[in-house]
Amino acid sequence: MSQQPETELDLELQLLPAWAKQSADTNRFANYRGDEEARGGARKGRGDRSFGDRPPRRDGPGGGPRREGGPRRDGPRPGPGGDRRDRPFRGGRDRADRRDEPRREPPAPLPDFDVNLMPEEKGVEGLARQIKLTGRAYPIFDIAHLILKKPDRFTISFAVIKTGETVAAPLFLCTLDDTLWLSEADVMTHLLQRHFATFYSTEKIAGEAPKGTYTFVAQCGMSGIVLGPPNYHDYQAKLHKLHTERFSRMPFEAFKARVKIVRDEAVVKQWVEESSFKTEFTALNVPEPLKFATRAEVEAHFKATHLPNLVKSVASHTLLGANVGQSAPVLRRIFNLVVEDQVRFPLKLVNTLCTQFSRHGLQFFKVNKTITHVSVARPTFLDMEATPVSPSLRRLIEFINATPKCTRRKILEALAPAPTVLAIPAPTEGQPAAPSASPEPTAEQSAINSDLHWLIHQGHVIEFANGLIETAKKPQPKPAPAPKPEAAAKPERGPRVERRYVPAFLGVPLLLGE
Repeated sequence: MSQQPETELDLELQLLPAWAKQSADTNRFANYRGDEEARGGARKGRGDRSFGDRPPRRDGPGGGPRREGGPRRDGPRPGPGGDRRDRPFRGGRDRADRRDEPRREPPAPLPDFDVNLMPEEKGVEGLARQIKLTGRAYPIFDIAHLILKKPDRFTISFAVIKTGETVAAPLFLCTLDDTLWLSEADVMTHLLQRHFATFYSTEKIAGEAPKGTYTFVAQCGMSGIVLGPPNYHDYQAKLHKLHTERFSRMPFEAFKARVKIVRDEAVVKQWVEESSFKTEFTALNVPEPLKFATRAEVEAHFKATHLPNLVKSVASHTLLGANVGQSAPVLRRIFNLVVEDQVRFPLKLVNTLCTQFSRHGLQFFKVNKTITHVSVARPTFLDMEATPVSPSLRRLIEFINATPKCTRRKILEALAPAPTVLAIPAPTEGQPAAPSASPEPTAEQSAINSDLHWLIHQGHVIEFANGLIETAKKPQPKPAPAPKPEAAAKPERGPRVERRYVPAFLGVPLLLGE
């Protein structure tokens, strides 16, 4: 078989009509990198500076002897640039300003889990059904990349690793939304952030305005939330609450350094108006309604009443790829690293796909011993000289062999051309246009499609995903095995001497020969 042209295959529309209805913009993990979260979004596109090709210093260790006959250059090197110490600093900021910035800490090491990525079962079933229906042969690696395009097309399982009785990292399942976390506290924080309205209602009640005159307030430099004057009684509580709810992945000191002092009258007035109201919480889904004045009381009630029913310690759990985005940030980093590794070379996913497709009765073959394809049948050569075939099949196979880059359209246009359709006159003014109906296939076209369907499902003809059609080629005869080298002739032995034993004489056996 000749190599099919490298054309882009729209497998998504051909194999997954249900998935094709989804918008391509819904992939929340397309541009996400697992290690950017901890690095604060490092700049992309900068390659690693490698100094492996730089020759070693002549005067350094291992650099060899210094060249004789000349003085050593200890001073500044001459040149149009002069001494580097005299050059102006070209950076955008002075080094003294950089010392005041909070130092970014390296990302914490990832915990150990047994991670396995699997295609979604219903999606694989739909793929197999479409392959059987169309009869086309698809590259298995293209199907793997198609599945990896969207996280709702595959599942990922996390399992704890035990060494004896010691667990490397625990797993906790939030049963309310099927998310995974590393501790019960993380589950509680997640539930109060995402599902607070399910358990509690919030009501603002007018109260007394803060007493005194305030000329400045503190404001978060990242979210813009006004925290109030630093000397106000609830400032520290608001500061810690904001850090816990929205910026918990950032060190507290680094978060605190982003808080700025604002002397704008409008901002100060905004804080005074917000502080003139107090918030009251009411518990829902309980036999008797309870009211709480502070957030701390709400958290204590939730921990005692609802949390035990919503969290469960698990040894392993399987998540849909789309749900990983709501789980713990560490698990999201692991998820993205696994996906990125499979996108580069999805060998593990391909092996899983082959196992799943085999259970649906599909077959596999290689094109030119390189690209593995999946189809309804393996290529099987049809020897028309030894096998009696109908004239229609013979004509069809001969046409495919004689036509380069043959397609189904070329076959129908050559062997069963459609009748000429009369042009429909344009509608007159005031009359609706006649509906355009696609012409139904003729009897000859239906017969050719039927023959082609039989040949494809028997493996005598291969229709690739890009529409090209080829016949299964005659297998090459296997080369005859090389003859084994003859064994070296053994040297001839002399005449055998016949030996026999006689009774012993005086305890010594006598050996007699010829």
